Amino acid sequence: MRAAVITEGRLEVAERPDPEARDDLVVVRVHGAGINRADLQQRAGNYPAPPGSPADIPGLEFAGVVEACGPDVRGIEIGARVFGVAGGGAQAERLAVPAGQCAPVPDGLDLIEMGGVPEAFITAHDALVTRAMLQSGEWVLVHAVGSGVGTAATQLATAFGARVIGTARTESKLERCRAVGLAHGIVPPITDGQLDADALAWAIIEATEGGAQVTVDLAGGRYVEADIAAAALQGRIVLVGAMAGARASLPITLVMGKRLTMIGTVLRARNHLEKATATDVFVRDVGPLLASGRVAPVIEQVLPLDRIAEAYDLVASDTTFGKVILDCS
Repeated sequence: MRAAVITEGRLEVAERPDPEARDDLVVVRVHGAGINRADLQQRAGNYPAPPGSPADIPGLEFAGVVEACGPDVRGIEIGARVFGVAGGGAQAERLAVPAGQCAPVPDGLDLIEMGGVPEAFITAHDALVTRAMLQSGEWVLVHAVGSGVGTAATQLATAFGARVIGTARTESKLERCRAVGLAHGIVPPITDGQLDADALAWAIIEATEGGAQVTVDLAGGRYVEADIAAAALQGRIVLVGAMAGARASLPITLVMGKRLTMIGTVLRARNHLEKATATDVFVRDVGPLLASGRVAPVIEQVLPLDRIAEAYDLVASDTTFGKVILDCS
C-alpha cells in the first residue's frame, strides 16, 4: 500500500506492507484522513506513536470501508462504512485498527469528508460532556475556536443548548465561526508580543455577564491564566492543547475561592478500551446530529495523499479554518 512516511522530519509517500486483520483488528480501506496538530508534532520528532501503532506513518483519524476482520471481531462486517480514531497509521491507503474504535458512518455522508470528523468531534464531545458535564444554558469558552476541535466544540455546545464565546487571532475567523454557532468572539489582546491575560479575562467576563461555566482550552500558556480569571463560580476548565505554551502561572487562591475544576485530557495516549468507550458515547450523542446535518465537519481543504507535505505545511501555517483532509482513496 501507499502511505505517508516520516523520514528524518520529512514527509513522503512510500510503499509499505498491507496491514493484517489479527485478533480484534479490522483492516479499513481509508478514504479520508484528517491532519491534526499532533501529526505536526510527530513529524518534528516530538510526539512518538504509542505502542502498537506504526512508528513512521502518522494519522489519528480515518473514514473508509472495512476490507477484512480479525477472528475476534464482533458487530462489524466486511463492506461496512466506518470512521474512528487510531494511535497512528491512518494517513495511508489501509489501516489496521481495533474494531471498538470504529463507528458506523451515517448513510449519505461522504467518506472523505468524514475522515476529518472523529478526532475533532470525539475530542470536543469528550471535553464538553464526559469531562465538563456541560449543561444547557451555560457559557462555553473555546480558545482557537476556528480550529478543527474548536469548530466541533462550537457546533456541539450549541446543539446541546449552550452559548459559545471563542477566541481567534483574526476577526475573519471569528466571523466564519458565527455561521456554526459562535455567540461572541474576541481577538485576544497582545501587548509586546505577549497575551494580556487580564484584559482577555475581563472581556470574557463582560461578554458572558459573569464568566464561563465551561472552558475548552486548546491554546495553553497564558490563556490558562485568563481561563481561571474569567471562570464563573464552580467553573470547569478542560485543558486540551498547548499551542501557546506548556506552562502557566496558577493563582491557587483564585482556583480555591471559585471552587474550580481543572481537567487535563488527551485522546491519543488512551488505551483501546478507553478509546472504544469514547467512541461509543460519540456514536450515541453525535451520530444522530451528523446524520441530521445539525453538525458537520468544517473543512478548509481536501488534498490528495501525494500532496502530503503541502497539506502539513498548510496546517502549520495557522491560516486554516477547520480541517485539512487527505484523500487516500
